[in-house]
Amino acid sequence: MDKIAVLIPCYNEEISVAKVVADAKAVLPEATVYVYDNNSTDETVQRALGAGAVVRHEYLQGKGNVIRRMFREIDAFCYIMVDGDDTYDMKSARKMADLVLEHQADMVVGDRLSSTYFTENKRPFHNFGNSLVRGSINRLFDCDIRDIMTGFRAFSYQFVKSFPVLSKGFEIETEMTIFAVNNNMQVENVVIEYRDRQEGSVSKLNTYSDGLKVLWTITRLFREYRPLQFFSILAAILTVLAVIFIIPVLVEWAKTGLVLRFPTLIVCGFAVIAAIQSFFAGLMLHNIARRNRMETELRRIDLESVLWQTNRSDMKKTEQDSNLKERTGGE
Repeated sequence: MDKIAVLIPCYNEEISVAKVVADAKAVLPEATVYVYDNNSTDETVQRALGAGAVVRHEYLQGKGNVIRRMFREIDAFCYIMVDGDDTYDMKSARKMADLVLEHQADMVVGDRLSSTYFTENKRPFHNFGNSLVRGSINRLFDCDIRDIMTGFRAFSYQFVKSFPVLSKGFEIETEMTIFAVNNNMQVENVVIEYRDRQEGSVSKLNTYSDGLKVLWTITRLFREYRPLQFFSILAAILTVLAVIFIIPVLVEWAKTGLVLRFPTLIVCGFAVIAAIQSFFAGLMLHNIARRNRMETELRRIDLESVLWQTNRSDMKKTEQDSNLKERTGGE
């Protein structure tokens, strides 16, 4: 296992990838730097190889697909994931790695929004979208994650090997954040410096289509991870609508003794039935989600056992090497 693995997903980043690799090697000289190319049509691969990175490939297009490949193939005590566009200052990588290796954090979030993001980023809708996503997730999941969409993060071995990658594109960051929060993992925030892309470098993120995917991902994961809350809200909405529309029917019946709006009465009845069904569906799914969290926790315990055995094996090897040097007189 690598002590630290730097993971750089790339698609057409020939302008900046060599600098990102060089910066990573300068800050974390003991790390192995991996560049995962996602069907680049420029010289990304050649420049990454020239900078000394280990280059691998993912042929299914999309950042989520790249991260799935990286997490499956690489074994390390600490993972640093950073975009290949040179928008993040790698000087913060050491602090992020230490939080994972020494303080046992499961995920460390590189927080752009608390530093230079809003002044450096020239796309106002991206600024609005980041604030909207951050506020939505922190309210829905009762947490304090300061940057949901950042591409600069550190992970533990347990997080990487227990995280099921389902998203294909840029919504993957949202999925990782919610997974960590939902499973009570230790999440830390580190304020980092952000700078806009170099001239000639183009963002692959589509403000509108990818933004809608992110919002849909938040809704989907809220339904999956907090089903009782989700379906209780739906039940409450149906109940309120039923009450609002049934009041005129009841008023007419009280005055005349007749029900003149049978269709409204029937629809309101079905709405109440749907609300009751929604609530009980939420209860059942809540139990399923709780069982899934228990299985995730058990999987993390198994992974910690693997990590402990690996550490023990490394310590034995180091001790054997030391004894051998002593017997041979240090030769």
